[in-house]
Amino acid sequence: MPRPADPGRAESQAGFVHTFLPGRVVFGAGALDQVAGEVEGLGVRRALVVATKSARDAADVVEVELGDRFAGRIDGVAQHVPTAVAENARAKAREVDVDGVIAIGGGSAIGLAKAVALTGDVMIVAVPTTYAGSEMTPVWGETAGGSKTTGTDLRVLPRVVVYDPVLSQHLPKKVTAASVANAIAHCVEAVWTPRADPITEVTAVEGLRALADGLRQAMLEPTDLDARGNLLYGACLAGSAMATAGTGLHHKLCHLLGGTYNLPHAETHAAILPQVARVNAPAVPQSAARLEAALTTTHATTGNAGTSSTSTAEGSSAATTASTAVAGAGELASGLFDLFTAADVPTNLRELGLAEEQVEEAVKAFKPTDNPIPVTEDLVREILTRAWAGTRP
Repeated sequence: MPRPADPGRAESQAGFVHTFLPGRVVFGAGALDQVAGEVEGLGVRRALVVATKSARDAADVVEVELGDRFAGRIDGVAQHVPTAVAENARAKAREVDVDGVIAIGGGSAIGLAKAVALTGDVMIVAVPTTYAGSEMTPVWGETAGGSKTTGTDLRVLPRVVVYDPVLSQHLPKKVTAASVANAIAHCVEAVWTPRADPITEVTAVEGLRALADGLRQAMLEPTDLDARGNLLYGACLAGSAMATAGTGLHHKLCHLLGGTYNLPHAETHAAILPQVARVNAPAVPQSAARLEAALTTTHATTGNAGTSSTSTAEGSSAATTASTAVAGAGELASGLFDLFTAADVPTNLRELGLAEEQVEEAVKAFKPTDNPIPVTEDLVREILTRAWAGTRP
């Protein structure tokens, strides 16, 4: 496993507090067949399967392999987890008397499983088929009345996460790229939240390296298992970093836009992140430089997801000086914008359905949050105006 790209010498740390979250990860092609065994290992008696429509075949396999432990199934979920959908799922879980939920699909499926776990005594086994990273976090969210509420509760943290690259092998390019943008946002924001620390930064930088590499690979060869493995590995790290570092300005803007205007969650990240990075990166130049190096460094995979050998041009990170940190702060935002554009992910809110007059509504509705630089109404207006137009940083 290579060390994350690390421009310059790391600054000394006076001290920090890091929380490692409990959990088990099972990773590898064909790992879907281990789900039933993992459920049994947890001591689950009756399991409810929650699956997206696109994961129906995988859910069929798990349903059969669960045998007597299979208690019921919910097919079809909704993004942002509408409270009405969550209540129906909770009622179903009570009706069939489950003590476990198996979520198969993207962030919406895992989010619905979390909604069940939030109010019931159940354990979650997550089988991600996209790169949302929610499976690694104790963060839950529900939407009602045009407003999205989020929170953190260890009850919703999956006990086991099963990553099988085969399940995302045929994920369409556009869905892949948008989901990766979501995961990359977890990495980038994990270096500047109040709870960020050296461990979350190392995790985030390596996560970004794997995600950027995997995305470029997947755009060229969508069914390549090494590319899909890299993306799942990166998503795992991204979610882990966010789980400890928490979220800040970027994610709170995305939650506001998604919950209020029903914008697509993953694509909204691609439009907002470069603009937030543009204003925040100069305040954390060393961290921004490390992320920039990870974004632009290329690696040749050796055949196993999550493992690689570095292949960089002469004068790479080992010879990087302090001046690179300053450059990285400015180049990170444009690098993210260019990566998303090359992958054909919309980088403007206008294309996602936000009306121009709604920009000012969102500015007025946004509540200030902790951030490396003060969050003023003018700053939020600048970010959203540029994101609405898709202005390159």
